[in-house]
Amino acid sequence: MLARLWRVGLLGLVAVAAVWALWLGRQGHWIAALGGAVALLCLHAWVLAVQFVLMALQNRRDPAPAARWHELLRAWWGEVLVCTRVFGWRQTFCEHALPDEPRVPGRRGIVFIHGYACNRALWLPWFERLRRHGVPYVSVSLEPVFASIDSYVEQVEAAVRRLERATGLAPVLVCHSMGGLVARAWLRWQAPLDQGSPGQGDARAHHVITIGTPHHGTWTASAAGTPNGRQMRRGSTWLRELERSETPERRARFTCFYGHCDSIVFPASVAVLPGAQAHHVRACAHVQLAYEEVVFEAALRWVGADLAGTSALQADTAA
Repeated sequence: MLARLWRVGLLGLVAVAAVWALWLGRQGHWIAALGGAVALLCLHAWVLAVQFVLMALQNRRDPAPAARWHELLRAWWGEVLVCTRVFGWRQTFCEHALPDEPRVPGRRGIVFIHGYACNRALWLPWFERLRRHGVPYVSVSLEPVFASIDSYVEQVEAAVRRLERATGLAPVLVCHSMGGLVARAWLRWQAPLDQGSPGQGDARAHHVITIGTPHHGTWTASAAGTPNGRQMRRGSTWLRELERSETPERRARFTCFYGHCDSIVFPASVAVLPGAQAHHVRACAHVQLAYEEVVFEAALRWVGADLAGTSALQADTAA
């Protein structure tokens, strides 16, 4: 469903840009025609610029290290390029380009959980590299797209069970943005399975890596109208109840990657879960964070894979 929505949106934008160019071009205003068409096709760059300004203002009083102007500029341009590839191609046309690869008995695997308004194609560069390393993986495309976060837990459960059966080992969960909240909701959902044996349900996740996850909500969700968007508002009832359900032992299973140039999840420190390992990544925006080499290497360490001979994940994202 989401891929179809992205295709409709992309084709609609291209159509508007074409109409603009033809209308002004026929009047002889070719510079305005071409300039306006390019500006429309680069609409996401302007939206990102506004988000970066708002993020920089919100981060001024945040305890995370402040971003310098050149870091903000570098992160903005990097995010423009990454979002063009991710939303303009991968998630729109390549959702099923690479299937899951769960059957590597005896090797610990990864369950991938994407974020808001995304699908499994977000992880395509990861899939290519994990295949080279012989690491099994299973991914989800969370549907319905704009439902409650709690409605996704059974999809995560099915993915975890599939990898458990194939490998015999508890997987590592790698989660981008809202996906980290889905993972926490899944751990809470297991509570009935865990009665009488505290911590046993938590052990079904060997470790959880969250990448730009709004653990304490985010400013950008303030005006959200969808159920999952409202749940990600700062101080939401859903987030408070989720926090009350967690133990220090559960949070110790988490590693949180976050950054001061994240233009979706800010102020920056909202992406850090108390009691978890936290790693600040400089000059890196929201979608970019999913492809940082330091994140990939952390995942490989948790699944026990060999780091020798790894190449930059960023290079793979350009493909």
